[in-house]
This record gives sequence, structure tokens and C-alpha cells, in this order.
Amino acid sequence: MENLLFINACVRGERSRTLRLARRFLDAYQARHPDTVITERNLCAERLQPQYPEVLEERDELWNAGRLDQPMFDPARQFAAADRIVIAAPFWDLCFPAILKIYLERISVTNITFGYDEQGAMVGLCRASKLLLITTRGGNYAGTELEMGTPLLKALCVMYGIPQFVCLDAEGLDDVRNDKAAILADAERRADALAEEF
Repeated sequence: MENLLFINACVRGERSRTLRLARRFLDAYQARHPDTVITERNLCAERLQPQYPEVLEERDELWNAGRLDQPMFDPARQFAAADRIVIAAPFWDLCFPAILKIYLERISVTNITFGYDEQGAMVGLCRASKLLLITTRGGNYAGTELEMGTPLLKALCVMYGIPQFVCLDAEGLDDVRNDKAAILADAERRADALAEEF
């Protein structure tokens, strides 16, 4: 039985276009892989604290004491154990919402999601073979210097040892010249096709 971790960083909740696209993909994936267990982490509901000084102090004390089984490290352990990972996050301020950045900082834990070999080289410790980013953008940014979320997540996949990064996007949704319904319908068709191979 496979475990798919769905990280929901859609701050508009059920009104989110990104979440609508993610739900379409997850429904199609579940239909094709009925034995897969899908676990959702709703980052808006969780409200993880940023790495404030007191949070880092607690984290450092626990880590230095070898207490990686503490609840503070639950998100990192869950992420490291997932077989597949799907992140739904809208394109915000050239990247993605701050709640996702906070989550990524909280799961980046040495000896859980990544580590170092005897020569000091970084090695990924995550089990997932694939990470999918599902996003929607108001303009057309894919592949430009203005789109910084995808390169960051690709780099983190290398750090975590996740060999394949995939992005499913819908762009131009805030451009009044575009047919938004047609753009989303096309993205949903791509979501259905991706569910076959992801």
C-alpha cells in the first residue's frame, strides 16, 4: 500500500483555483490507485510557527539531545516516509504563500529528511520517488526568472533525495483577455492524464 502525502498550502481554502485543480488530480489518482492512502496536511489549519528564536532554540535542544521522535519533528518524519508527495500552492509574490515556506523550513531536519555522508556530501533521506507541485498563476510566468517557486522546490527535491519533480500548472488566469474556464478545463484534462503516470 502506497502513502501519498498531500500538502495543502491553498490559503483561499475551497475558493482556491489551485485547490480545485489539486482535488481533480487527487480524485483521478485515487480512482486509478485505489490502494493508495492519501493523507492531507492543511497548512492553513495547522498554522505552524515560523522559525522564531524560541522555536529554533527548542528545535536545537531536541536535535542535539537526539530526540528526533518529539512532536516538533512529526512533519519532517511524515514527509520523509511518504511514497509520493503532492503540494498544492498558488503562485504568490513570484513564489508561493509563506505558509509553505514555513512548512519547508520545519521539515528540513538533518538526519530526517537529509543528512551527510562520511565525506561530508549532502544525501537525501526521503522515501518519495516523485514530488508534484500543483499551482495556478494569474499571469504567464513558467520558465521565466520571475517564477522562483519551482526552482526552489526542484532544489529541495535534490536535497531531500526525491528523484523526480513534476509541475502541473494553469497560467494566465487573471488576464482579462483569456478564457479562464477553458484554461482550467485544459489543466484538469492534464491532471487526469498525469494521474495515470504519477
